[in-house]
Amino acid sequence: MFKNSDRIYLYSVGPEVLFTQHDTDDIIPTLNLVHKYPEILPSVRVDRGAIKFILGGANIMCPGLTSKGAQLPESPGLDKGQVVAVYAEGKENALAIGRLTMSTEEIKSVNKGIGVDLITYLGDGLWGLKDSV
Repeated sequence: MFKNSDRIYLYSVGPEVLFTQHDTDDIIPTLNLVHKYPEILPSVRVDRGAIKFILGGANIMCPGLTSKGAQLPESPGLDKGQVVAVYAEGKENALAIGRLTMSTEEIKSVNKGIGVDLITYLGDGLWGLKDSV
């Protein structure tokens, strides 16, 4: 779920977890909330080839964000450190939430290395909480 975590805070209304926070980082909406309110976070789209890796917990490499089928926001783009919802080519709902490791302009120009550090994804421990809280 969260890498090297000491403390994870869950914010809920009744049994539904709506937001999470790792230590003193930003408060981040859960995927369930993003599915209900897609505009809550800016978004990026990966190509179909990246889906299985993301669902396995892998960070998102720049080529998966710049290839045919992928999409990054147009200029001025998003800044390094921005939390984003990750959508996949041909899919309606977000499959992950992550943090940009560089600006979207840098992702386009460098086009190698990790572009998005994964925070949570469909099928991880946080996603599993939706049915058990």
